[in-house]
Amino acid sequence: MFLLLTVYCCLPLRAQLGFCTGSKGNPIFFENFGSGTNFGPPLPAGTTTYDYIPSIPEDGEYTLHYMNAFNGSWHNVPDHTFDEAPDGTNGKALIVNASTTPGEFYRRVVTGLCVNTSFEFSAWVMNIYDAGSGACSGSGIPIDVTFEIWDATETTLLRTGSTGPIAGTTNPVWIQYGLVFTTQPGQTSVVLKMKNNGAGGCGNDLAIDDIAFRSCGDHASIGTSLGPGARLDVCEISLPLTVPLELSISNLTPHVFQWQESTDASIWTNIVGQNLINYTAPITATRFYRVIIAQDAANLANPYCYTISDIFSVVVTPRPAAPTSDGDVSACSNDVIPPLSVSNPIGTTTDWYDAASGGNLLLAGSNAFSATTPGTYYAQARNTLADCPSATRTAVALTVIQAPQLTDEAFDLCEGDTLTLDAGLPGLAYQWSTGEATQTIQVDSGDSEPTTYTVTVTGAGGCTATKSIVVHYFRNPKILSIDVNEDTVVIGASLDTNSPTEYSIDGIHYQQSPVFNDVPGGFVTGYVRAINGCGQDAMDTFVLSVPKYFTPNADGYADLFDIHELTLFPNARLDVFDRFGKLLKRLNAADPVWDGMFEGKPLPASDYWYHILLDNGMERRGHFTLKR
Repeated sequence: MFLLLTVYCCLPLRAQLGFCTGSKGNPIFFENFGSGTNFGPPLPAGTTTYDYIPSIPEDGEYTLHYMNAFNGSWHNVPDHTFDEAPDGTNGKALIVNASTTPGEFYRRVVTGLCVNTSFEFSAWVMNIYDAGSGACSGSGIPIDVTFEIWDATETTLLRTGSTGPIAGTTNPVWIQYGLVFTTQPGQTSVVLKMKNNGAGGCGNDLAIDDIAFRSCGDHASIGTSLGPGARLDVCEISLPLTVPLELSISNLTPHVFQWQESTDASIWTNIVGQNLINYTAPITATRFYRVIIAQDAANLANPYCYTISDIFSVVVTPRPAAPTSDGDVSACSNDVIPPLSVSNPIGTTTDWYDAASGGNLLLAGSNAFSATTPGTYYAQARNTLADCPSATRTAVALTVIQAPQLTDEAFDLCEGDTLTLDAGLPGLAYQWSTGEATQTIQVDSGDSEPTTYTVTVTGAGGCTATKSIVVHYFRNPKILSIDVNEDTVVIGASLDTNSPTEYSIDGIHYQQSPVFNDVPGGFVTGYVRAINGCGQDAMDTFVLSVPKYFTPNADGYADLFDIHELTLFPNARLDVFDRFGKLLKRLNAADPVWDGMFEGKPLPASDYWYHILLDNGMERRGHFTLKR
């Protein structure tokens, strides 16, 4: 049984049976089994020993189909041609259900080969059984295909290789396999055979697609001693020049060569007489070069019999136009001086000099130059690939005007005090952030909290400077709340964010944290004060120590649920509830303890809840644990 892969996300893999690792030629033979949404047509007579069926093939049968879910236990995906280059056309693949007896299932005579030439055979294979369907045991019977290349008489085996066992998968996977072989003198055709080495049964169903033969040569590339890579960019001012080109080929086996050139890398012309591994190219304009390579001189004229080197490009770049100035720059000395800038032709950058010609290079490769000294600077465009400069440079000037010199200040201001702020530099024009225009202003706490004042001073030439005066305003600290959580007291105060403060619960010992732990029960006074002397505040509270658990087991330790501080509040009340809200015990100043009994019977170990209401209106809710 077999199917087509599940989604278009199948990942192609390449099994290394012998792919061409060098340069390749155009396909001389390519079989993709056609296209369409119907089954078939049958393969030509003699191509296979299997029986054709225009539906789901059984053991020993095959079909051609675009693989679109016609068997529930096979992968559901398109054929490999569509999967590699989807163009809206349904392709087809050869779908084979293995015979119960291993053996040959595909044979094809390939003609038009070239003598004394290496070729690469390749084909894409998939085990189409979906292991996730559960139709077969485990991953099903694996497929195992052997590829054989025979001479035309089928007496000499030129090359063979096997995929090895390929188990069914939960996701569809196309795998490419290949063989490299060499034709002999006078040999222009071969016979391709495919054999299935696995037995028939559940699984062992496969798809074959995109069978190809193409010439295979040693990898060849062109280089030059003038620079690395397969492209040389030169400036027009260096023309004419000669470029020494050398073909590098990965195998020393004898080859024959023909150098070619092109003006557009599309239409190629043989360079007469250039058949050696080296060629010195005369360059007067942009040119592209490649070499066609064969193992026999007779094959150089047949595009199916030779391979082609990588292309080498010699690109001539004209001198760019000079940059366009974005304008001269005038700035005050205390401002951020904007960079000088120019606009360049596309594909160029800018070099900055201190002279209209010659001079010193100040900055390379930037359209903007940050000058620190007044003067005139010169920008020259340069093509980065060919290092090709513009014929002239563009002048850009920088003028710097001295601005007033001011120093920022900072002061502290407590609530209720006043402060005089001074701009300095008498006899100039002033503009304060408060709207005043005098050299000095006076500020106080008022009803607001100003923290930063600015004054802008304008001097000669219209240059201005701004001075910032930061006033750290400290309000007298005030306690807004004191939160009590069992034996933890947290003082919440309203303070200026910049005021250093400290806290206390006895008025003697202070700390930076407003949190106090392990506070004994009873009346407590919380204090907060500013370290810089800008006042303090206090507030009273009460700490009620509610046990987190008690163990009424008469061992002398935590036998009672004891709220001792209730005795300080004559009208206080504490109600104990079970988890259903049933009132179990009411404690008060006269009776502040509970022994865990209800109606004369001990209550079980569990969590219980309480609600406390004190004379001063303070409420508190929580829970505790009774342990047995």
